[in-house]
Amino acid sequence: MLVIDATVLNVALPHIQNDLGFTSTGLSWVVNAYILVFGCLLLLGGRAGDLFGRRRVFVAGVAVFTSASLAAGLVDSASALVIARVVQAIGAAAAGPNALALITTTFTKEEDRHWSLAWFSAIASGGFPIGLIVGGLFTDWLSWRAAMFINVPIGLAIALLTPRLVPAPTRHAARLDLPGAITATGGVAALIFGLLRAAERGWSDGLTIAALGIGLVLVAAFLVIESRTGQPLMPLRVFADRDRAAAYVITFLMAMAMISTFFFLTQFLQNVLGWNPLVTGFAFLPMALGLVVTSRLTARLLPRFGTKWLMITGTSLIAIGMVTLTQLSTDSGYLSGLLVPMLLLGMGIGFTFSTANVAIMSTVEAQDAGAAGGVLQTMQEVGSSVGLAVLITVFGFATGHARVLPHGLLVDGMATAFVGAAVFAACGIAVAFGFRHRQSADT
Repeated sequence: MLVIDATVLNVALPHIQNDLGFTSTGLSWVVNAYILVFGCLLLLGGRAGDLFGRRRVFVAGVAVFTSASLAAGLVDSASALVIARVVQAIGAAAAGPNALALITTTFTKEEDRHWSLAWFSAIASGGFPIGLIVGGLFTDWLSWRAAMFINVPIGLAIALLTPRLVPAPTRHAARLDLPGAITATGGVAALIFGLLRAAERGWSDGLTIAALGIGLVLVAAFLVIESRTGQPLMPLRVFADRDRAAAYVITFLMAMAMISTFFFLTQFLQNVLGWNPLVTGFAFLPMALGLVVTSRLTARLLPRFGTKWLMITGTSLIAIGMVTLTQLSTDSGYLSGLLVPMLLLGMGIGFTFSTANVAIMSTVEAQDAGAAGGVLQTMQEVGSSVGLAVLITVFGFATGHARVLPHGLLVDGMATAFVGAAVFAACGIAVAFGFRHRQSADT
């Protein structure tokens, strides 16, 4: 539910613009506001769960998210929708990392934990393509507002059932690292804003440069604070394990690569093939199916092959899928040009992100589970923002920054951007070879 909302409105943006009177530049903030606030608050949300109770913070986050979803479906102005999306993101940032931490602390047996983390990865990673499908379905059959209302009964059920079904983990007495929280939240917010603006206005834009500079300074200050404080927001010891650190890097790189698929292929399907939002959403179904299948397989294969070879397999499938998409042309059809790479990418995502979740969360100390989950999801969000900014820049160079893009030039630019995505995936393969060869993340 939380991840789906990052993309559920993408295919509905033209309808939202007509309904609420958004300007062309303001329309992007329906999506960007959610990404920006969600990304910058994940570290704080995860550590808050460690300090104040993961179940309590999770339920509070779901309640805030659900209330904001209801408000988003009822808005009558552009500004009100953006505000509702900001509040949604605040709730999601509290709920997301604590859901992952609750899984880690609730399932104590290795096999059970692997299965639960694999399922979490399948649901979370599948949220992006499923969001496009759900958005297209509701937009075409009902209204974009229905995509917001559907969160309400689901959120209410989660908020009511969690205290009954999920045991409250042991709380650890500590204080909130306020300087760390301020610098981390401000730094990540500035970086994501700068990257989103770079994607729209270019890297030479003054506000882009200022935002990125401020972000880097604040992140550097945050790391200094975390190395000196006794109760850090992000304990640097979560990076001490080599496999966990490598899994964080791969998560970042694969997020950079995969954002291109959703951004460029949605345009290809609608602008080149002429498909409507509903059909465009369902075009990503093979990717979602491949992702679910390999995520389920991960828990079964980990004891036999270990994290290293599953990571190599997953990142290699993603790289092959991206290389296949570099051959995209105006003559490419769905069956001839997109079906196979979508299946490969879905299978690769399933193996890669499920294994990364296990490598990161299965060996972390219980008192750091929320922080580790927050770092994981922050890597995904910031990686997506970096990847989008870089690949749109590559696309711009390939098309000569032309204002009018005939189909041939548009597709050539996309194919070139997929070359960049393939390079990111290849870097992920190189990092995967650095994993220790062991049969389980718990041994």
